[in-house]
Amino acid sequence: MSIHDHSGGHDDEHGSHQSGSQSTRTLAVVAAINFVGFVVELAGGLAFGSVALISDAFHMLFDMLAYVMAFGASYTAERYEGGERWSYGLHRLEPTAAFLNGALLLPMVGYILWESYQRFLNPVAIDPMLTLVIAVGGLLVNLGSVYILQGGEMSLNERGAFYHLLGDAGGSVAVIVSTVAVAAFDLPIADPIAAVLIGALVLWSAGKVLRESTAILLERSPVPSDEVRTELLALDDVDSIADLHIWQVCSQLTVATVRLTTQSESLTDQRAVQQAVHERLAEWDIDHATVECLDGTAPDVVQSAATDHH
Repeated sequence: MSIHDHSGGHDDEHGSHQSGSQSTRTLAVVAAINFVGFVVELAGGLAFGSVALISDAFHMLFDMLAYVMAFGASYTAERYEGGERWSYGLHRLEPTAAFLNGALLLPMVGYILWESYQRFLNPVAIDPMLTLVIAVGGLLVNLGSVYILQGGEMSLNERGAFYHLLGDAGGSVAVIVSTVAVAAFDLPIADPIAAVLIGALVLWSAGKVLRESTAILLERSPVPSDEVRTELLALDDVDSIADLHIWQVCSQLTVATVRLTTQSESLTDQRAVQQAVHERLAEWDIDHATVECLDGTAPDVVQSAATDHH
């Protein structure tokens, strides 16, 4: 005999929906702020001849596009509750959008490095004072966006935006330092050097987002499965764990399936075992779990259940 139990309470779903709505609004605000910053920095970089400022502007542009994609994915996932064909809704759009955002940053690094190389070969004079004013303005945009995002638990898209913003802030600081070096010490080479540093920051943030989104898309367990298995085996009336899988649909929805054997024979006792398993999984922030209790007194059934996934 075996019984199944699915856990995914309406209260949790309601809370996740509220959290998702807040995340969507936050991404929209950050996207709007960064679009304004991009326009100002690009205009300033073109007008005053600073490749570092232009590089920082394009960094901000790609970040803005990343936030727009993240906003679109989050907005769509919130309003599609799922059904027979999409059992988890469209929450997979979140890691997919995050992966694309990270991938889009890579060609921008190539552009920055190429422009920096050209400036090494042919240094260009810049207007240090006006460049400095715009760079400081860009830094304030980044810090304002970081302030909006920080605090509480962030979704994958919000974390991606947060890393991008930290890179943007570092890029703005690099532009400010290089501009001061040009103004104070007449070092035009400081401008392309700052652009290279910005490129390195972009590459770091792209790698961070790509690693996290790939882990979700390839269904890597977000928690140590061996430790979870050990804790479940320590529960009363749990004899063995025939099967355990833990993965994420998106950064805010973790799912697990458990097949276990128990000597409990009555339906009431097996329900009690399932409840204990759900409570322990919840401690690992697993939002939705399916628990199957297999009768430990029927070895043929247990063996079949333990091998049918191969």
